[in-house]
Order: sequence, then C-alpha cells, then structure tokens
Amino acid sequence: MFANFISHGQSVQWASKIIAFSSEYTDQLLGKEYRAIHALGRPSKYPKFGNTPSAWQSLTPDSPSGEYLIVSFDTVKQIKQVVVFENFGAGSLTRIEAFDENNKLYLLRELPPSYAQANGQITRIKLNALTPFKVKSIKITLNSERVKGFSQIDAIAISDDDKPIEASIALEKDPNASLVKENLGLAINSKFNEICPVVSPDGKSLYFTRWKHPENLGSAKNQDIWVSQLGDDKKWMKASLFPAPINNEENNAVCGISPNGKTMLLNNVYGKDGQMEKGVSLSFKLRTGDWSFPKPIRIQNFKNKSEYSEYTLAPNGKILLMTTETKDSYGGKDIYVSFLKSDDTWTEPKNIGPNVNSGESESTPFIAPDGVTMYFSSSGHVGYGNNDIFLTRRLDDTWLNWSIPENVGPVVNTNQWDGYFSVSAQGDYAYFSSVENSMGAEDIYRIKIPEKVKPQTLVQFAGKVVDATSKNPMNAKIVVRSTISSDTMAVEYDPYLGDFSFMWPTKKPFVVEVKSKGYLAKREQFDFRKESKYMELNRIISLMPLEINKQFKLPTLNFAQSKADIQKESFEALDGIVLILQDNPVYHILIEGHTDLQGDWNENLQLSVDRAIKVKEYLISKGIESSRIQTKGWGGTKPVSSSVLEDKRRLNRRVEFTLFFNE
Repeated sequence: MFANFISHGQSVQWASKIIAFSSEYTDQLLGKEYRAIHALGRPSKYPKFGNTPSAWQSLTPDSPSGEYLIVSFDTVKQIKQVVVFENFGAGSLTRIEAFDENNKLYLLRELPPSYAQANGQITRIKLNALTPFKVKSIKITLNSERVKGFSQIDAIAISDDDKPIEASIALEKDPNASLVKENLGLAINSKFNEICPVVSPDGKSLYFTRWKHPENLGSAKNQDIWVSQLGDDKKWMKASLFPAPINNEENNAVCGISPNGKTMLLNNVYGKDGQMEKGVSLSFKLRTGDWSFPKPIRIQNFKNKSEYSEYTLAPNGKILLMTTETKDSYGGKDIYVSFLKSDDTWTEPKNIGPNVNSGESESTPFIAPDGVTMYFSSSGHVGYGNNDIFLTRRLDDTWLNWSIPENVGPVVNTNQWDGYFSVSAQGDYAYFSSVENSMGAEDIYRIKIPEKVKPQTLVQFAGKVVDATSKNPMNAKIVVRSTISSDTMAVEYDPYLGDFSFMWPTKKPFVVEVKSKGYLAKREQFDFRKESKYMELNRIISLMPLEINKQFKLPTLNFAQSKADIQKESFEALDGIVLILQDNPVYHILIEGHTDLQGDWNENLQLSVDRAIKVKEYLISKGIESSRIQTKGWGGTKPVSSSVLEDKRRLNRRVEFTLFFNE
C-alpha cells in the first residue's frame, strides 16, 4: 500500500546537504518555498511534474551569467549514474560534474540545448563504468536563458548501479482488490459536507463535522459536530448533533479524543458570549456525563499567516501537533509541535523538520493512539493526486525527528484531495474524508487498515484503585515506565471514581507504579511483546494503608520450608516498600523475620534472622541506605497460626515491617 522507496539492492543516495548555489528565489511574503533546500531528499512531485514550491528555483528566470547548484551525499563512493529531477522548465542543464574527496572537479557530461524531451522530466546520466574516484558531491550548471521562464530542480540522486533510480520510488499501480474503502452510508453521510472524522480510541464513538446541514445550529448553519455510536452489529448508528456548549452558532470541530475518552480537543477558542477566535481548546467530561465549557490552550508566540490550522493531541496530553504558516515554514502550512509547561501554558511551536514538511502545504495531522505514528495530508511528497495521505513515525522523544513519509496507497488516495485520516487504538479501521463516489460533497469512508499502515499494537490497561481495607475508591498517582526505553507516562486519573485508563505499545514492556500518601505503594511489571493484536486488560489495584510505628506484613512475601531466599513472586511487593522509602527519606524501617514451629529452636532463630537480612539486602540493592534499615529475628516464638496443616503453617514463615522515625 506504500509508495515503494526500497532500493531493491541498488545503492541509491539522494542529495542530503547543500554546499553552494548561485541564487534562490525569495519573496518577503513567502517562507522557505523555492529555496535550494528543496532539492534535497527524494522528489516531491514525481511521477507528476510541474511548477511547485517544493523545488529549487533561481532568483531570476533568465540570468545571462548562468546558475549552479552543488549538493553532497551521506556516503562518499564511486558512482555509475546521476539523475536530476527537472520538475519544471527542463532543458537548462549544461554540465553535470563531480567532486572527489580532495575537491577536484571532474566533468561527467555536457548536455546539448536539445536534450530535454518535455517541460518536466528525469535527466539521467549513465556512465560506462564506475568512476575511478569516490564522489563527494555533484555540481549541476544551468544556462537559464535556454528555456524562457523559471527552471526548477526537485531532486538529485546518485547510484553505483545501472538500474533506473526512479524505479525505487514507483507508486503501486494495482491496489489489493480485497482492500475496499467503504462509504459509511446514510447514518453518517448526506448530500452535505462530512469531514474531519475522529474515532475515539476505544473505537466506539465517531465524531465528525457537517457543513451547512439544515439541522446545524444558528441561522447560517455553520460547521457543527456530530457523533455516532457503534452498534452491537459493528455498524454505525444514525448520527446526532453534539450538544452545547461544544456546538454553538459558529464553526465547531473535534480535533481529537484522549485515550480514556474524557478529554476532547476542539478547534477554535470559545468566548462566553458565543463568539469564537482562532485557536484550540480542551473540554473535559464531567461526572454528570456532560462536557465542560471549552478551556483555551494558550500557546506562546503562536502565529499563523494561514486562515486555517489543524491540531492533534498526543495520547499523554502533553504534546500538541498543529499546522501553521510562519516566515520559517518550508512552504505554506507546516506541522509544528508544542509542549505543555508546568504553568499550564504551551511552548512556542517548533517546526518538526523537512522530512515531513515540504514546500507545499501539510494539513490534517493525526497522531495515532500509539503516540508514535502520525498521518497527515500533503501535496509535497510522491503521490497520486492533489493531496494524498501519508504516514510518518516519530524516531525519538524530541518530536523533531521523523521517518521519511510513506504514501498510504491508492485505495485511500485518489487523484483528488484526500485528508483527515483517523484510526482507533484497535488498529482495525481507518476513517478519512473523500469526494470520490460520494453522496454529494465530501463523505466519510473507512477501510481495513493494511498491515504496513497500522500504528503500533496497543494494550488498553484500565482499572480502579481502592483501599485494601474498605474497598472504597481512592486517590492515587499512577506512573507508567518503559523497562527498555526512557518513555514515561503519568496516567490521567479520576479520584472521585477511582478509575483510570491508558494505552501502551505491546512491544515495550512496562512497569505500573501506583502511589498514595499513607499507603504502601505498588509496582507491577508487564510484558506483552508476544501479543500481535490489540488487547484490553482490567485490574483492581488495592493499596494497603500504612501507619508509622504500626507493624504490617506483605501477603505475597512468604518463604519455603527451612529457606531464607526471597521468592520471585515477592519482588513486586518489596518494590512497594522501596517506593515508600524513596518517597519518604525521613522514614526508617524495622524488618522482623519469623519461622514456623517445626525444627530446632536455635536453627529457627538463625533462619528468621537470615530472612530479615535477605530482605534488607534486597532493599539495599534498590538504593535504600543500610543505615535506614534495622533487622531482628524471632524464630518460631510469634506464630500467627498453630495449625499442623502446611497451607496454614506456611503463614508463619514470614517477614513483618514497621516504619518509624529515627529520633
């Protein structure tokens, strides 16, 4: 389903750095359109050609002194082929030359005035053999007077192979016949515009926007939000108009829903008088089931030359991706990222970079529930139509490094405008807007997501936190940490209901830490790397109340007969003790070991001491200072069960704890 960027054993390199250029087109009203940087990387318009801001264009159309561009590549190597994507005004090239490692210049080919066969073409230089030197960079020289008007260079590549370089970026011609896009029908679509579908992470609610529908609010029937629920038959029920205050007489749209379904990201800033301003807001689900009046997101130094912006919120609720146009944009609207600060404002947006952003406009970004995969619409990458939907994946935690965008394929993308691609956490269906074969204007469609287009497989972890004694819901702090990376997530938590929900990639083992003041913390580790499908997990987490100078024990901390070794299943409970001591450095702890009544009295006394010492050693191994830990052994003198039955007698083989302040 992708544009095929695989080189099939062919060593293709695309220009990665601008060394020098004669001039580049600039305009104070534009961003970085037409700059030399747009000659880097893969082509933006192929297999189409034509005038585009995603290509290098000289300052003037017909310079008598000529123009040139020098680019370098990531790897210095011998080559057998050079290609230049002349996107517009082809025919101006006069020379193609190569620099070796010592910056000596070699002529590879001179081009006659008649070499161009079309206004846009791929100009290929094939050599009879590998160059005897390693190529460091390529220089192309243009006589811009050969072709009247502007000439554009979209991309430059080299290869040590004879195979055509353009074959490595060929678009798929024959879509998989089993992958059919499904119009959602009259329950969702009408003769009016249906756009901006957002499916809730649990896949059970579909929010979308209708334009000029007769049932919309206000006399102008502006853009309003509608919602449909998934029925038991897995079909969408008849959509209904979303209630106030989310809908008003102005333009309304949902941009995203949090993983627990309790936070809604909304386009525009809501005024108390019903007026709207450009921007973005958050609404929160109340205990009554209603939604709160939208609260504006305040983004520092936010600027936008475009009339429109789109927004998407990362699953952790702390990273906001948006489209906006500034003087620093690569062209039109670009995708930027902003981070939530401790004062509840958001950082100044940063451009996420040229891998994603092109000289054309990027729009409708959607960050999948995995927090890694982003879908967006653009006409600045290799595609089928005016605007195609692409996929890119986040490569690190900066949110500024992304993979090369990949076209999601011809079943979704048409020769017209395509956008608003949304997926649920299950990763089964994708939802998007299209005008192809619609009932009137734009309609909403869904498609079974092809494997390569899917976000990461997720586990939905939901549950409650309760007091172990009263069984009542309680307040708690929940943190999820990856055991193989630096990923950390503070879980959004409702202290009134005591429930929580979060989503996590199955390929990353994780630890869930649950803490509450005055309670023994819990830490539990999970590993779902063998799971290949979305799964749901429900847990009730009970926290044990703690009191200073009051003895307590851990139900899962027991020992084998005549043994002092800590059993593996006891580690998680002991980690709860570690968390308490880490969070409360003024606490000290007394560890008291016990045995059952079997065996020699003196041996049992020593065994009880050994058990206490083993627990102490475990705490020390986790970073707790030895000076904060005291131990004592009681042998079998304090049994909790005198039964002769083993399942009862084993309860005596235990360790008990007392927290205290050291005076």
